[in-house]
Amino acid sequence: MPLWVIYHPEGSFPTPESKQALAAAITANYTRIGLPAFYVIVEFVTLPSTSIFVGGKNHDKPYVRIAIDHVAVHRVGDPDREAKMVNNIDAILKPHIADKGYAWEFHIDETPRALWKVNGFIPPPFQSEAEKKWAELNEPVEWGGMNE
Repeated sequence: MPLWVIYHPEGSFPTPESKQALAAAITANYTRIGLPAFYVIVEFVTLPSTSIFVGGKNHDKPYVRIAIDHVAVHRVGDPDREAKMVNNIDAILKPHIADKGYAWEFHIDETPRALWKVNGFIPPPFQSEAEKKWAELNEPVEWGGMNE
């Protein structure tokens, strides 16, 4: 499960369509490697601009902070894969944040996959036939793994 929590000042994503476009781009990044679309969760958290401080001061332009949690697939420990991952994220954010002149930063945490369940199911192994079935159905279903 990738979970993206996007903290942003009011007005930086002014329409539902602007949020939908970014969420769709984020989701496409993960479905292209075979993850089910429902694994991808994007939450927009709007904050008053007077509640965002960088270096102890209000920023002079919109400041967007993104916290990303990865559970389904891990890249830590492989510098080439890590670089590719952060470059992919840069490319996703460019038209939605960077090209608008916003200041921004993100970080990625990787949670052990064993500490994750979806609707009571332990998700099937990455790129397994069971996970492909979840992706096809776009929902979690019994797959014969340990679901306690």
